Order: sequence, then structure tokens, then C-alpha cells
Amino acid sequence: MSDDTEATPKRPQEAVTAAYDRMSPFYDLYDAPMEVMGGRRRRKRVIGGARGRTLEIGVGTGRNLALYPPGVEVTGIDVSEGMLDRARRRAREGDLQVDLRQADVQALPFEDDSFDTVTATCVFCSVADPVAGLREVARVVAPEGRVLLLEHVRPRNRVLGWIFDRLTPLVSRVFGPEINRRTEENVEAAGLEIVDVRRSGIWREITARPRKARKE
Repeated sequence: MSDDTEATPKRPQEAVTAAYDRMSPFYDLYDAPMEVMGGRRRRKRVIGGARGRTLEIGVGTGRNLALYPPGVEVTGIDVSEGMLDRARRRAREGDLQVDLRQADVQALPFEDDSFDTVTATCVFCSVADPVAGLREVARVVAPEGRVLLLEHVRPRNRVLGWIFDRLTPLVSRVFGPEINRRTEENVEAAGLEIVDVRRSGIWREITARPRKARKE
């Protein structure tokens, strides 16, 4: 088995979306252990870097909405209408001014260079074609903009990596995400330049920018 390729076939996006629709009523409860083990702290750190016109990919139940700094203009998308229903409720309860809409990151309904920041937290594990989605992110972020990601990735340890590869089909079928994604490599394959990575176990806090912003 090569460490340079994805170890499991991609699921159709429709199947992933259906899984999140099913999970939406209890998603926050399902994810609560990850929050306790540092998830909220990491999300707050990543989301706190947003500036200006910001697109959040995979807004989910809207847990990040209250974490944005003042003055940030947030547009949030998700493929799951069930998740969006909960995000809209959370926005109303928090009196948060956000634009929430159903959309797929693999085909974003926005013009080139539309956003100063693009954020995503634990999303690209569930995109059917993550490189295609990240290419769309590279397209809609402004030339001097930033992409801020929090993702879990395939362990670098060969034994743990092998275990994650074997568990991924079951986890993906039941819960939606694939737990063996190589997101750092996918970010670069999509035409983004990684400018900073904070690594902690399987977690990555990634700051990237479009390669077109690089000064030659």
C-alpha cells in the first residue's frame, strides 16, 4: 500500500449528505467528546483568524458562528439542509447576522475572488472529492486572502495509518467522515500554498493562501 494515495474509494457526495441529514438532530451530542478533548479550543483559534468577507464551508449546526471576531461578514454553506436548519436556529437565538445557504463546496455559487477569508473546521474529511472542493476554495478566495482550516488527518505512523485505512469504510458509512484523509497534501494539490501548520497528533490547523498571491 502506498502512502501517497488515498486508501479507500470516494463515496458519492449524495451518500455523505444523506448521512449528515440523518445525524443532524444529534450531531452536537455525537461530537461532544471531541469538543471536550480540545475541539472548541482549536475551532476558536482557527475561526478567530477570519477577517472581512468570510465564507465558512460546512457550517454544520452553526457552532462556529459566535466565534467570529466583530466586523466579520459571514456567509455559511452546507450540503445538508438538516444541519442548516439548526444553524439558522442558532443564528436567530444568538441574534447573529449571517447568510446561510445550501451549497456544495465542489461547485461553489460564487464569483472568483469573492472572499477575504475562507474557513472550514472538520469538513474536508466529508467532501467526496476534497481536492476539487479545495480548488473551488482557491478560486473564490481573494488573491491576498487566507484559507483557515482545522482538519483531522491520517496518522503518519505506518501502523496507525493502516488501522485508520481499515476503519474508514465503516466510519464513513455510519457517520459520514473519512478518517484517513491526507489534507495537507490535498491543500497543495488544489493550488493553495500552505504558509503555516500547527500539528497535534492527528489534528492540523492550516493557514493557506492562493499560489497566485505569491510574489515572484
